[in-house]
Amino acid sequence: MTTEWSLQEAELPPLHPLEASRAAFGRRADRPGPDIPVTAASREAVRIHLENVLPALRSLESQADRLAAWGAELARRLLGGQRLLAAGNGGSAAEAQHLTAELVGRFDGERVPFSAISLHAESSAVTAIANDYGYAELFARQVRAHGRSGDILLLLSTSGKSPNLLRAAEAAARLNVTTWALTGPGPNPLASCCDDAVAIDAVPANAQEGHLIALHAICRSFEAEVARKGRAGQGQEADRG
Repeated sequence: MTTEWSLQEAELPPLHPLEASRAAFGRRADRPGPDIPVTAASREAVRIHLENVLPALRSLESQADRLAAWGAELARRLLGGQRLLAAGNGGSAAEAQHLTAELVGRFDGERVPFSAISLHAESSAVTAIANDYGYAELFARQVRAHGRSGDILLLLSTSGKSPNLLRAAEAAARLNVTTWALTGPGPNPLASCCDDAVAIDAVPANAQEGHLIALHAICRSFEAEVARKGRAGQGQEADRG
């Protein structure tokens, strides 16, 4: 059956790129947009969403120095052997995992990997803790397990009110783990209970988009500091040689 189907498929004439595009997307490829009617309400919803990106960007711009300081401090800690712990719920969990991937993997250029853990990402631990201790203890218990003095815990929340993040911040404080919050509009409980916070003054969806921009900005500062310290170290080696 498989061979017969493959032969029949091979006998078909190849599609012209334009025809292939039409077949794949079900519309005329020479039109600039889809053949789906757009209502005034949906068009207005998109326009408003895109306009609301600007307040998030302006809010981040006003806190650029803090983002740069976070990146530089993160580099200092991780180069010194500490680690980053990160946590969030839902979309914020995805953002947290995005950051830890950048640190364990790489952001722009080649460099050594750094220790960074997303506390929501280990499904067996997450489900066991939620089942045995309740969802509010989900991150706090992991902070007590993984956190060491000098580590950094980054907590992401558009509302700044998630009980499991608030308890994680409390657990971190007892362990001398530095806590940073990346939230939506402030003031909010999470920003207030952490050592430092970047609160993005925007509606939730746009604040969450702003979180990714903030994380990439932190990575820019982090990479610059790692590179600077690397060059300084090479200079010291040359002086001793």
